Amino acid sequence: MELHTLVQLTTGVTLLACALAVAGLYAYAAGRAQRAALVDRLTHAGPESAGGRRRRFRDVDRRLRRTRFGRWLERRLAATGLDVTPGEFFVCMLAVVAALWLIGQATLAPFFGPLAGLLGIGAAVQFLNWQRQKRIERFIGQLPELARILANATQAGLALRTAIGMAAEELEAPAGEELAKVSDQLAIGQSLDDALGELADRLPSRELVVLVTTLVLSNRAGGQVVGALRNLTETLEERKETRREIRTQLSQVTMTSYAVPVLGVGALFLMNGVKAGALDRMTGSPVGQACVVVAFAMYAVGFVLIRRLSRIDV
Repeated sequence: MELHTLVQLTTGVTLLACALAVAGLYAYAAGRAQRAALVDRLTHAGPESAGGRRRRFRDVDRRLRRTRFGRWLERRLAATGLDVTPGEFFVCMLAVVAALWLIGQATLAPFFGPLAGLLGIGAAVQFLNWQRQKRIERFIGQLPELARILANATQAGLALRTAIGMAAEELEAPAGEELAKVSDQLAIGQSLDDALGELADRLPSRELVVLVTTLVLSNRAGGQVVGALRNLTETLEERKETRREIRTQLSQVTMTSYAVPVLGVGALFLMNGVKAGALDRMTGSPVGQACVVVAFAMYAVGFVLIRRLSRIDV
């Protein structure tokens, strides 16, 4: 009798454990599906409704965001302000690389196909850096007006959090968009120091670091924010004019840095046009291939050195 009862009890516990396991697996699968739907909605639905266009390559974008490269690309695109998802940019970059590969292989020599593909990847990264730097420059140009709005709002008795929200509504992009993100972060309970610190990380510049430091220290110490912002407004205006003068004087050097590699590539087309098949014969041996690689490396080093030597930080 006791053995029969033990068997029934063991069977019942086993069935209960199996039922709980099945229920747990079902709940886990349902949770993963809900999470995936939520991520997809937050990732794509917002920009679609704001931008008014349908996102493409959603599967590629979803898989790409799970990788380290995808997260890096997402941060880069967020800093540029482009209305493009990581999946869309990645697919477009692959298309450009494939096109340059085929063009270099067909017009010059088969050896230049991979080099042209690497050039396409470098051009894509340079495009992101250029867009990011352009957005930073536009944001720096709006900093004096931002400091003026914050000073007027705090002088009128408004809290700094409220002043940031007001500035987000009055200023145009990119300052308005970035301050809107800061205001949203403050609304969900994030501290002012962390929200402004993330803003400085997204758009790094000395002017923004000075503004963020002034706001953070004034918020911590409870000092006179109005006076500090008034003085900072004048300083930012002077730095804005100084940066404009430096950029104007260095415009010729900047064009020279881009002209050097263009002349090198143009020399290849000229050589192949003067004597058909010259590049094919030159890259047919390991020595010729090594010379081409060294020449391209020297052009790249020259481009970087010219850019570095002509950079003036103020």
